[in-house]
Amino acid sequence: MPYYPKLQQLLTDVSHWADLRTEQGSQVRALMARLEKTLEKTGRELSRLRPTTSQLEKEPNDLRAIRALRPEGPRRLWKRFKKAGLRSRLKGAWLGRAAGCTLGAPVEGWSPERMERLARRCNMDFPPRDYWSDHPDPDQPHYETNVFRDYLRGYIKSVPVDDDLTYTLLGLLILEEFGPAFTTKDVGTAWLKYLPVACTAEDVALKNLKAGIPATRTGEKANPFQEWIGADIRSDPWGYAAPGWPEKAAEMAYRDAYLSHRQNGIYGAMFFSAAIAAAFALNDPVQALEVGLTEIPKDCRLARDVRCALKLGPRLKDWRAARHAVDEQFAGMHPVHTNNNACLTIFGLMLGGGDFTRTIGATVAMGLDNDCTAATAGSILGATIGIENIPEHWWKPFHNKTRTYINGHEWFRNTEICERFQRMADALWHTR
Repeated sequence: MPYYPKLQQLLTDVSHWADLRTEQGSQVRALMARLEKTLEKTGRELSRLRPTTSQLEKEPNDLRAIRALRPEGPRRLWKRFKKAGLRSRLKGAWLGRAAGCTLGAPVEGWSPERMERLARRCNMDFPPRDYWSDHPDPDQPHYETNVFRDYLRGYIKSVPVDDDLTYTLLGLLILEEFGPAFTTKDVGTAWLKYLPVACTAEDVALKNLKAGIPATRTGEKANPFQEWIGADIRSDPWGYAAPGWPEKAAEMAYRDAYLSHRQNGIYGAMFFSAAIAAAFALNDPVQALEVGLTEIPKDCRLARDVRCALKLGPRLKDWRAARHAVDEQFAGMHPVHTNNNACLTIFGLMLGGGDFTRTIGATVAMGLDNDCTAATAGSILGATIGIENIPEHWWKPFHNKTRTYINGHEWFRNTEICERFQRMADALWHTR
């Protein structure tokens, strides 16, 4: 339920009446033009409003100010680069992310009830313990590259395309081309070069870039999506490139996120990047989340929500209770916002108890932006437990291949992805 349900209903009703009267020959264009001007004026007024001064003091957009408001944290968990075991953890992180995303993509945004009906039709467990075996529209294109059949058990031939995975690999290209000291301007340059399409905040930022707006302003101009989940789904490459170094991962995430997001949208990317970096050095995903929390302002809304989720998680009976808690806490929030989905990711990791199948299954079952949440949960847990502890049925069907929609880089080999991230991590630690 949105914050302003009456407004949405009025707009729908007005649109239907306008259609009807137009079909009946009535003259409605002047009325509709007047309404459009009123809505445009209201939109401009809303865009010019700013958070209260007290809120801005708690939630700055400047990296130095963000760091000044962090709680105490480890900043670095390793004194020096630790190569031993990293290959397994990188494979676990990347293929765990790919598995969570591939499981969630065909049912992205579905309600739990709708997913349960699909599971019954497929004669599957719910939450799922393997990839879906059927889909109501298997020939539906996804990013104009794959169809949903390509995400189903028995049909998977590679990691199929998705924005959650494409941005991870775009991050790798940014690191290789510009180095770990890349700027937000460099990110914009890479987007113009490599991205043929984007959604919500990323779509606004890409259009702003094409219009010649500087990269440091593209995230705030005409962008009502600046606290949605888009930046935090881009958080993984920075954690992969800075294993054991959460502060550095969060810093790179900040520079990437600033292109398209502000405040809690940025903090979501910093939080998860730091948590992923920490996961490579720890054996408990919840501990990694706690480290991630130390890289964002301690009194921001996301930090408050994450602390509540970490406190509530151990008391939750199951995924149904977790989804109910999120619905109650975030009534009115859009289903692809950063904060509500961050809590579902946390609940998925806590309910999973270190078991990969239980983790991504429960995370997908809870719904909302569940390809994103399951991908992030799979990445954090995979970095913690390594590829040896992820059942083969989640990653063997990928046949060591990943498909993207990056211009000029449609195919990657999964082993090479992990090797390239390991080289970036080695270089980062030895040039600090």
